Parts: sequence; C-alpha cells; structure tokens
Amino acid sequence: MFVADHPAVPYADPWNIPLSERLRLLRHGKHRIAYYYESANNSTFRYRAYNMVQVLNSEPEDGCCGSYFFQADLHRIEEIADAADVLVICRSGYNNKVNQLLTKFRIRRKRVLFDVDDFVFNTEYAHLIVSTLGLDREDPRVWEDWFAMIGRMGQTLRLCDGAITTNDYLAARITEFAQVPVNVVPNFMNREQLDISDKVFNGKQSNDFVRDGAIHLGYFSGSPSHNLDYAIVEAALESVLESDSRTHLMVVGYIDASPSFARFGNRVIRQPFHDYVNLQRLISRVEFNLMPLQFNIFTNCKSDLKYFESAVVGTLSIASPSQSYACAIRDGENGYLARAHQWASVIRRAIDNIENYPDMATVAYHDARTKYAWFNQRGRILQALGFE
Repeated sequence: MFVADHPAVPYADPWNIPLSERLRLLRHGKHRIAYYYESANNSTFRYRAYNMVQVLNSEPEDGCCGSYFFQADLHRIEEIADAADVLVICRSGYNNKVNQLLTKFRIRRKRVLFDVDDFVFNTEYAHLIVSTLGLDREDPRVWEDWFAMIGRMGQTLRLCDGAITTNDYLAARITEFAQVPVNVVPNFMNREQLDISDKVFNGKQSNDFVRDGAIHLGYFSGSPSHNLDYAIVEAALESVLESDSRTHLMVVGYIDASPSFARFGNRVIRQPFHDYVNLQRLISRVEFNLMPLQFNIFTNCKSDLKYFESAVVGTLSIASPSQSYACAIRDGENGYLARAHQWASVIRRAIDNIENYPDMATVAYHDARTKYAWFNQRGRILQALGFE
C-alpha cells in the first residue's frame, strides 16, 4: 500500500443549491441550457448534468450558461422553459411530468436532447440486462420493473431531437434504436474531484511512490449490481493471495468478499461506500484497481470512468477488455488488460513489474488529466448541444 498523508476532507453535495439560484443561472448568456434529471445522485446526475453545467458556467464571457432541475422543481416548469434555449433530459423514463416538460419546450420551438450513459432503452435486450445484473429471473416483479423502466426510457429517447452519450459503441446502439443524431461527450472529472486527485498524485510523486511493502488489490463498487462482474476475478484473487503473502485485498462499496476469504484474516479489508471526493484518497492507496466486466453488448456500453478515476491519483488498473477499457488502456504502458481466464496471470505480471510502477502511473495520470479533466470538455459539450 502507498504511504500517504491525505486526511479525509469535509464533504457536502455541491449541487445542493436553491431552485431560485438555479433559475438565476439561466438569466444571462446567449446560449442557455437546462439539464433535467429526476433527482440528484452521486452517479449519473453528477456526471451527466452537474459536471456539464459546471463546465458551461466556467467561461461566462463566451455567452453560454447552464443549470439543472429535478422533478420536484417542475411546479416552476413555465419559468424553466422560458429561460432555457435547449433542454437536455438525462436518463429519465417517460411519465406525465417528462411529457409536460417536453411539451413546454416543443411549443416554444426549442430543441430537446436525451443524454444516456447506459444501454437501458431497448426492451429487446431486457433479458440480457437482467441476466448481466444478476437479478432474479424467476421473479415476475423483476420483469415488470425492468421492462417498464427500459420501455419508458426508450420512449423518452424517441421523443427527443437527438441524443448525447458517453462513447461511440453506445452511440451506435442509440442510432440503431432511435434513428436520431447522436454526439459523444465522455464522462469526465469535475473541479472538486480533480482538485483532490491532483493533490493526492503530487504527494505520491514527490514521495517517490513510497510503499509499505504490502501490495493491495482494490475492488471499488459504486452500486450493488456488480456481483457477477466481481465473480469473474474472485478465484484469481484467492489464488494470488494464497501464493503471495505480500498481497492484500481491499473491497470497497456494495460488494462483500466470499466467506472463503476469511482464512486470509486481516489481509482482506472491507471499506464502506465513500463520497466521490474522498473515494479518490482511498483509490490512491492501493497498487492495483481491479475492473472485471462480463463481456456482452450491455457491458460494452459502459464508460471508462473507473479507469480515469484511478489513473488520475496514480493508481494502475487491471481491466477486462471491454470496448471502453480496451480503448483507454494500453497494456503494460498505462495499465493492464485481462481476459476472463487471464486474471491470475495478469495480476502476477503486474506485481512482477512493480519496479516500473512510477513511470506507468505517471503516464496514466497525464493521460487521464488530458482526456477526462473538466477544463478540456467545453468544445465537445458545445458541439453536442449544437452550438459549434
């Protein structure tokens, strides 16, 4: 584990500001964009609405501004529709409120775009999605819930003038389904996430990446739907921990190591879910971030956010070669790629190459900061919105 001196920082959701202030953000500028999401959260809303608005408002002199709104704000729907030039509906299924919002912009002859970060809009793939997520396929409520959710999402998408998504592979799936123009704006790090990440990385680099001698493998789960992904790597982890006493496992978030790991005692560390700012500190402590994924159309639509969240704090990733991960990671240069049967051998190869860690981590850091920092996304966002 890396020796670090970065205490936890106070955290509060930065998007918790009054509706009056969020409306005020749209009262200036030549191009005014309203993002809609049903309610704020630490995942899709942060990446696909809050981060976008932060970038749009970072250079007010160019005449662009943005704000975000929720279902609870729609008692002020007329003001929102009057104030904004473009509406971006982020991953929201069709319902009466969404229909009203769409209609208010339509009658004002204003564009409406749909932003989606996952393959959750085509019911032809509902069985694949339910299976991949490890849900109970014998429970009729699962099918009722997921067919309804996916179908409602697809309906909203088809009512919009175009779409924005996270990668080219998912963009192609949107085109096949909805036959609308699609632009790609990748997930990226906002100002708060990047600020702490830079401090953490600079501390590691100035300290020559000093370690305590143990080698920590980390699995970071942001939701409870990754059990089958984690299962891909579990046997390899047992094998590596059994054969190399230096290795430890840190499991963070919603996944629990199986009971068979109990024999490794305190070499297996369990950490709770962390806010996205302090999570960067935790990721920075481990040598290798593990990113196993099942291989299918659904998982190939996933973004590469787990790669850049690790790379920007100087932690190398070992990942399944999904579309996004294979594009982001150059094996042996800024991380490692492992097919399902290769996890144990690739982990051991990465450990054997530990002397080259500082060079590889530095390459990964600069790669992540160049491609996924908030201050490098403005042009892509404006192009996707139709302003460039």
